[in-house]
Amino acid sequence: MTNTLLYISTVLIWGSTWLAIKFQLGIVSEEVSIAYRFALASVMLLVFCLVTRKSLRFDIRTHLWMALLGLCLFSSNYLLMYMATGHISTGLVSVGFCSMVVMNIILSRLFFKSEIGLRMIIGASFGMGGTLMVFWPEIQTFDMTDVGFYSMCLVLVGTLLASCGNMVSSRNQRNGVPVMQANAWGMAYGAVFIGLFALVRGHEFNFDPSPLYVGSLLYLALFGSVIAFGCYLTLLGNIGPEKAVYSIVLFPLVALSLSTVYEGYHWPVEAVVGVPLVLFGNVLVLTKPGMVRRFMGRRAYKPL
Repeated sequence: MTNTLLYISTVLIWGSTWLAIKFQLGIVSEEVSIAYRFALASVMLLVFCLVTRKSLRFDIRTHLWMALLGLCLFSSNYLLMYMATGHISTGLVSVGFCSMVVMNIILSRLFFKSEIGLRMIIGASFGMGGTLMVFWPEIQTFDMTDVGFYSMCLVLVGTLLASCGNMVSSRNQRNGVPVMQANAWGMAYGAVFIGLFALVRGHEFNFDPSPLYVGSLLYLALFGSVIAFGCYLTLLGNIGPEKAVYSIVLFPLVALSLSTVYEGYHWPVEAVVGVPLVLFGNVLVLTKPGMVRRFMGRRAYKPL
């Protein structure tokens, strides 16, 4: 699968998971639903690896790294995001999560000595600026109370954990650990971590047999976890965390497009102006400098 297809698949799938998550809220606690999601995704991946005879044997050191992946990327970050969403709007959560673009650039430089080009900085600025404009009406109504401030702190800590998970995945791939097997074990560890947390919190491991809950759970496990994380982390290994993370800026746009169709969302002027900025930043970050010349027929280039 090409990098372009990996990128598009990641954006479209994760951009659509917001609707699916909506159907997970209700009878089953958020922590338990997250545990179900990653436990099911892990089983899917483990079975696939066994059927296709992919080795699942790793030494203790590698398992510790995969457990760290599960802690950062498949459990704790989701928990903090869910907790924050209970007090502030999903739009504000999306804006806060977009800060991972900056976090990945900084951490990639810190841990892997990745170059930070001016083109990438400008592109990231356009992307985050466009996202801020899209959600500006919600930002204007944000109340800097104790609850609001606390919730935004949860979002930023959760985002930092997710960014650290990106670095762990990049480290694993650089050390020859395949993405599929790492995700299979990482999601298993993540499900255990979040399950233990749910038990400590006293949550009941009940289940909602309704078609909406079961359908959304299957979608989140198969598409939102197995396929999307597989695509994203493979892309991360191919082009680097600092570029792969830019797909996160596009998630809210897909979510808003679906909301327009299914929830009657009306686009304010700020969103109409912000979307082109996000797309322009996307072009700057993910294409080589010769892109424009190639478009004009003067010079070939390779996307991503």
